[in-house]
Formats: sequence, C-alpha cells, structure tokens
Amino acid sequence: RAADAGGAGSVGGAAAGGGRGGPGPGGAGAGVTAVGARGSEVHPPTWLERTSYKLLRGLFILLAKPMFRLEVHGAEKVPTDGPFVLAPVHRSNLDFILASTVHPGRMRYMGKASIWKSRLLGRFVAMLGAFPVHRGTPDRESLRTCMKVIENGEPLVMFPEGTRRTGDEVTDLYDGPAYVAARAGVPLVPVGIGGSDAAMPIGAKLIRPRKIVLVVGDPIRPPAGEGMGRVPRRVVRELTERLQAEIQALYDEARRLAG
Repeated sequence: RAADAGGAGSVGGAAAGGGRGGPGPGGAGAGVTAVGARGSEVHPPTWLERTSYKLLRGLFILLAKPMFRLEVHGAEKVPTDGPFVLAPVHRSNLDFILASTVHPGRMRYMGKASIWKSRLLGRFVAMLGAFPVHRGTPDRESLRTCMKVIENGEPLVMFPEGTRRTGDEVTDLYDGPAYVAARAGVPLVPVGIGGSDAAMPIGAKLIRPRKIVLVVGDPIRPPAGEGMGRVPRRVVRELTERLQAEIQALYDEARRLAG
C-alpha cells in the first residue's frame, strides 16, 4: 500500500507492504507491497542528507520532550553495527518521526511518489529519510528497493500493519518486514508506541500535547542460513507471527506507561 501524506500512515506507511497471511505465488517475495519503487532513487546517504536528518531529528526531540513528555525505553537494544528492519506499531501520523527517536543514525521510509510533486515537501520528507514509491510497478521493484537500502547499510522502517489502525489489538500483519529481514539476514526490531493516537488520532489536523512512550523490544534474528536468497514461506510466516506477539506486548507496555 502506498502511504498518503497525512493519511494512511504518512511517510513510510507503505513500507509495511506484504501480503497478509502469506506471500503470493513465486515465493515469499511476491506481494511484498502493492506499490513499486525505483531502485535508482535509493543511494548511499550523502553528507548533506546525514546532516539534515540529524538536525531535524534533534529539533524534533527537543520539541517532543516538553510537548509529549517523550520517553524511549530500550533504545540500547537497537543494533548499532549494521542495518536492520524497524517494525513499529502504527496508530498515528506521528509514528514515522517518532520512530527516529530510537536510533541516532538515519533510517529510511517509503513515501508515495506524489509527495515529490511538491518540490518543497519532497525535499523535506527526503531529509527525513523518505524515498518515493510508484503505484503500478511490479512488487519485485519494491523488494529490490528495500534490499538496496539494506545493502547501502541503512536501517529501514517498515510498519507491519501497513496503515494506521485503531484499537488495542495488533492483528493481521503484513509479511513484508519479516520477508525483507529474512532475505537480507538482518535483525527485525519490534517497537511499541503508546500515546501517539491521543496526540494525533486518525482524522486530526492538529497535534495535542499528550504523553508518548516508545518501548523497543529485543531484536528478532532470522534463522541461521537466511540472507540474500530465496526465503521459505514457513520462515516468513513464523517470523511474522513472532513479530505480532512481540509488538502486541510492547504496545501494551507503551500504552500502560503513557497512561
């Protein structure tokens, strides 16, 4: 699914692509997402991109601490020596920038290509690590782009729910994050976010000062032997089921701490 700016998951919502309940025909790679991205648009970060991201992230944290009484628990669990797939729960348009608070380095997100029709908005979301995806291109193009991000050594944020959801339960996850992590042989890091839906619920245009708490779980490492090859459906399904259980527990804890 493509992310709508300010809509279904904001920047990066589409990153969760992946068929629910299992990959499509042709192996686990099919159905990773409903949109495609051009791999040529993903490149190793430049000094300017890294610096811009660092400045924007720092500014957000500076503002978020007093406004949201922001707390991040378990950030030390996030890998520091290589790429990974960050898999947060998704309840608000704030989630994509909140995800940046768990890791000091730049992370990448998918954004609907139409965002880049506005040069100013396109530059802004690009500084936040977003890259465009294009509707109507083959699923394998999206997969290739995700793998390119990982090969460049950058972490990739993928929302397993695919779009913003409501309610207390984490259910019906897409397989995309588990597939990318398994194929690349990188850790899958679950994250619970509590309070973001109170600060900016679905349909809201204004942000409210509400307490927000992020809780990072232990990295889920794909089975030994996986990495840059064909991934059995069974492995992807088992990883997704484990991810769902982990995110649910983290989301429950984050909500409890947010009050």
